Amino acid sequence: MTDLPVLQVDEISVSLSGRRILDHVSFDVRGGEFTGLIGSNGVGKTTLLRTILGLQRPDSGRVLVSGMALSPRSRSLGYVPQKIVVDPDVPMRARDFVALGLDAHRYGLTRRTPQQRELVEQILHDVDAERFADNRLGSLSGGEQQRVFIAHALISQPKLLLLDEPLANLDPRSVQEIVALLHRVARGYGVAILLSAHEMNALLPVMDRIVYLTGGRAASGTTDEVIRSDVLSQLYGHHVDVLQLHGRVLVVAEPGQDNQAIPQHPTLTLG
Repeated sequence: MTDLPVLQVDEISVSLSGRRILDHVSFDVRGGEFTGLIGSNGVGKTTLLRTILGLQRPDSGRVLVSGMALSPRSRSLGYVPQKIVVDPDVPMRARDFVALGLDAHRYGLTRRTPQQRELVEQILHDVDAERFADNRLGSLSGGEQQRVFIAHALISQPKLLLLDEPLANLDPRSVQEIVALLHRVARGYGVAILLSAHEMNALLPVMDRIVYLTGGRAASGTTDEVIRSDVLSQLYGHHVDVLQLHGRVLVVAEPGQDNQAIPQHPTLTLG
């Protein structure tokens, strides 16, 4: 890892339809780090990722990738969106979809160089997708498709990889396999990974840092620094218990509390 942040989110605030979605959110992600962006539905995870991508203009604050604002044609950032609808009848092989990531900003057919074809094969190998690379994309299982989507995002060799709920709708075995794959990618490629998810337990063995988002506010740091009753109680604005149960972490709020209320305090950044 390097001490220079690949991603710097600095005091980002976003309002949509008169509602404050993100309120002065700040955190960093460094090269080779695996960071989990954790929060329930509606807390602003996708809005935050869209802001990092430059698809949503913030009311205030800034986002820097490798110390610079992201340009529209930047190849420093790879992205796997939350939903990719694949028509099962489209005659596109998995390897062809991966290769599209080489020149997605261009139009028309492109003749691949030997070096590009070799890169496609290497990426397919690295995500363990060689065995189904010649199958139609729409015929693959959910876990297999996620491997192909990750390969597509990696083919441009980004410094930062964003993934929006990539574990949703996967069976437990596929979840474990994709998490292990992304951990290898972070280490092997030296790429910074920011992955959004509803809950953290599947990510606990591999997360270097966590960004815990609720009510538009965030606490960031290592898991041990953030997933504590005192830190989360301050973030939620009321008492929260953190329980360890059979190797899992449970965050339990007091009954009847509105977990979407935005507490009036700065973003918590620990460590």
